[in-house]
Amino acid sequence: MDSKHIFGGVVAAFLFGFVVLYSSRRREKIKASEKTPTKKNLKSSGNGVCRSNFAGNTDVVIVGAGVAGSALAYALAKDGWRVHVIERDLTEPDRIVGEFLHAGGCIKLAELGLEDCLDGSDSQTVFSFAAVHKDGKRSAISYPSSASGRGFHHGRFVQKLREKAASLPNVKLEQGTASSSLY
Repeated sequence: MDSKHIFGGVVAAFLFGFVVLYSSRRREKIKASEKTPTKKNLKSSGNGVCRSNFAGNTDVVIVGAGVAGSALAYALAKDGWRVHVIERDLTEPDRIVGEFLHAGGCIKLAELGLEDCLDGSDSQTVFSFAAVHKDGKRSAISYPSSASGRGFHHGRFVQKLREKAASLPNVKLEQGTASSSLY
């Protein structure tokens, strides 16, 4: 008699779990369907809605065309992806800031085929640097003779990266604002 009650309890628990799982998945699908693309998702800072030349055929949308967004767009496009990059402001960043790329970063930039983006950005080759600790002690750090870092103007570097990414036929670089995501 006890085994019948245990078996019945197991079956009831299984059915209850199935109903809970089914209803939660249904709610997720309903929420996902409510997030269909609308005119509100992309707004041009100029005249309304951003439209892509290859709308519907975009593989990747990247929001932000800074250092990371532009480099990612270039790398993905070189691998055959169709990339749409949306940047709030495509003018050259005008911050009073320099940028420093350690030797490993310069090597990675070369591997991506983007090392020429440092040209024309007032870059300076750096063979060593010093770190100043909280207590005032200094540590001189040198790179191996086969490597060097680069110091450069941030805004010019970003513009070069954007130009290089936009030069590929499967990259669309557009000024606009993403106001929501699809997922």
